[in-house]
Amino acid sequence: MDTRWLDTGEMAAWVRLAAVLELLPAALDAQLRRDAQLTHFDYYVLAMLSEAPGRTLRMTALAERTTATLARLSHVVQRLESRGLIERFPCPEDRRATNARLTAAGWAKVEESAPGHVATVREYVIDALTPEQVAQLGRIADAVLHRLDPDGARSAIYERYDR
Repeated sequence: MDTRWLDTGEMAAWVRLAAVLELLPAALDAQLRRDAQLTHFDYYVLAMLSEAPGRTLRMTALAERTTATLARLSHVVQRLESRGLIERFPCPEDRRATNARLTAAGWAKVEESAPGHVATVREYVIDALTPEQVAQLGRIADAVLHRLDPDGARSAIYERYDR
């Protein structure tokens, strides 16, 4: 196999992206743990439910939207359920399936947590860039996503805010 090694410019870009991929999740997690007693993944689960019709999704659909295995999601949902933020119940259309629904307390937690989360996203990403760079970032992310998800199986999740 003939390896196409990265040139200096490519390596510099890759190392910086790898650093962002390591540092940004930790920064988002730290803010949510401090201010909302949630992990970033907990918040993401709550946010996905908050955007769903009736604030309810089948566990399989929630796993797909959060890119989580059912085992990981079940563990997180169980923890959120014990805090009264989510409730699980049999799916009325398919009794073999389980639905997860955001409770009133869960919705309140999303409303309470969202401003701090958005402020952190703004601080570390959006406000660090010019409007042109934000547009470029969107195009760059699209190019990478099309390689990671060539069939667009998950595109509804990341294209839901397109104009």
